[in-house]
Amino acid sequence: MKSTDLHIGEAVPGCQKRDPILVADHVRRSFGGLTAVDVAHIEIPRGAITALIGPNGAGKTTLFNLLTGFDKPDSGKWTFEGRSLAGLPAFKVARLGQIRTFQLTKALGLLTVMDNMLLGAKGQVGEDMFRSLFPFLWRRQEVANEAKAAELLTRFKLHEKKDDYAASLSGGQRKLLEMARALMSDPTLVMLDEPMAGVNPALTQSLLDHVLNLKAQGMTVLFVEHDMQMVRHIADWVIVMAEGKVVAEGDPHEVMRNQVVIDAYLGQHHDEDIGEDQEHVVAMKELLDDER
Repeated sequence: MKSTDLHIGEAVPGCQKRDPILVADHVRRSFGGLTAVDVAHIEIPRGAITALIGPNGAGKTTLFNLLTGFDKPDSGKWTFEGRSLAGLPAFKVARLGQIRTFQLTKALGLLTVMDNMLLGAKGQVGEDMFRSLFPFLWRRQEVANEAKAAELLTRFKLHEKKDDYAASLSGGQRKLLEMARALMSDPTLVMLDEPMAGVNPALTQSLLDHVLNLKAQGMTVLFVEHDMQMVRHIADWVIVMAEGKVVAEGDPHEVMRNQVVIDAYLGQHHDEDIGEDQEHVVAMKELLDDER
């Protein structure tokens, strides 16, 4: 998909998209005297893979938490598929088709892999206390959910682990499980928070392929990522945050050459100890060298 097919006019922060699935205005969140998020306007294009990037502390995960109901903003409004999500709790947001994963996976370790998957299915009749007393009301749905879970586990190469406790999985396998579980609810928008963080290199390509498959299946993807090679490889559109604000948007290759982005990653570290952000800065430098 060409980036020119996604937006109208110049590719600037907050630019209008041709068919946005999520639109947010004046979303602000402060913690004490620190403003973590101060986004004037942002639109996520439908049917595309959008990367949300920026240096550590830019506010990316906080914005994710706000848009998915896991945190409440000080101000702002946002819509998904034209419906306001402001004030909705996370479980209601998920029911509408906006599903997220976490940087630190939320697999329930004392449940089996299959049970984790079944928890992801929505609209389960058997969850009603009265109906649960009559298996004939929910058993057929349960069988269908088990079949769907088994198919997804096979696709994510976790079928041999279906009866194992989730706690026994490796970090990469938990990432796969969380993504597979998200698909149990047939989402429209999948939001992935650093899907490659802590993943064994052997599983990296598998995760990349699964992200691309989400788009191929008609879903919209928004993901936070520090791996710039991955961003350039799979993203159709890139949104850059720094100090809580959106500072740049556009085609991945164009964004990597944007002086504002270079300053966000590199300029702030001049004459400083760049500490834990060092690998991200080095990765950006390498990409800049490649672009040149």
